[in-house]
Amino acid sequence: MKLRLGTRASDLARIQSESVARRLDEAGFTTELTFIRTAGDRSKAASFGSIGPQGVFVREIEQALLAETIDLAVHSFKDLPTRSPPELAVAAIPERADAADVLIVTEEALDRNAGSPLPLIEHARVGTASARRRVWLEHFRCDVRVESLRGNVPTRIRRLREQRYDAIVLAAAGVERLRRSTEVLEPLLEGLAIVRLDPELFVPAPAQGALAVQCRQDNAELSAALQALDDASSRIAVSTERAALARAEGGCDIAFGAYCQRAGSSFDLIAMLERDGRVRTSRVSGSHAPTLADRAWTELSTRPEDHAQS
Repeated sequence: MKLRLGTRASDLARIQSESVARRLDEAGFTTELTFIRTAGDRSKAASFGSIGPQGVFVREIEQALLAETIDLAVHSFKDLPTRSPPELAVAAIPERADAADVLIVTEEALDRNAGSPLPLIEHARVGTASARRRVWLEHFRCDVRVESLRGNVPTRIRRLREQRYDAIVLAAAGVERLRRSTEVLEPLLEGLAIVRLDPELFVPAPAQGALAVQCRQDNAELSAALQALDDASSRIAVSTERAALARAEGGCDIAFGAYCQRAGSSFDLIAMLERDGRVRTSRVSGSHAPTLADRAWTELSTRPEDHAQS
């Protein structure tokens, strides 16, 4: 069977899709990539929240699935809205990569004795287009100057090297996937420090580091084939984080993070939210993962005090 796999055209999206295509090829399918430009790709807005509602990086791809011009799609799972068309299903979530964010810093701006999760000199200029990252940066370091930065990963690193910023924040998974699969990043990263930000403190976007392999509900043969790519622990963790996001009713412009991980026979969920100008966190644990999102949201929405580190 020949499969048409829809994806965005960036280097990172292509690398992610090719990893899924290789596994399908090993299973006896022939897979070809179909590149689709989304509204998010076309937009020149300075921040993600200014582009439009959640889903701007996937809507055209989902429409292609519904129109049957492609058979499946691979998304960065954090780009998917919490509600997709009912005719579509996430048939597989492959093993998740590192969910954390990383801070990429010039040597001149690095201060490992700064005494916070952010090893930066005072008044450092930090680039990001994410509302969540902006709020977390200002929460942990009220002195930093957060400035808008969009573009693909190499473009953002080039802006850093051009001294427009002292540091930038990126997803660890995207940086690592590009480093493994291309030679583009290594020269750009030379002389820069890469600092992993503890996901239990600098809480990542829900589903960060995970891929979503999506197809039509009525394609039973393909759904069955894709289930072989599914990683059970990753699905539980990501589904729990996205359930917490759904309760926050958030899109690209909300400062919300969630990080779920297995702890022996149970799961731990950390959720972080800006509400009324204050950052709050919730930490809950249990063996029944589906209830964790409700418990975390109850804590976030009812406690008036700020429980995050100041």
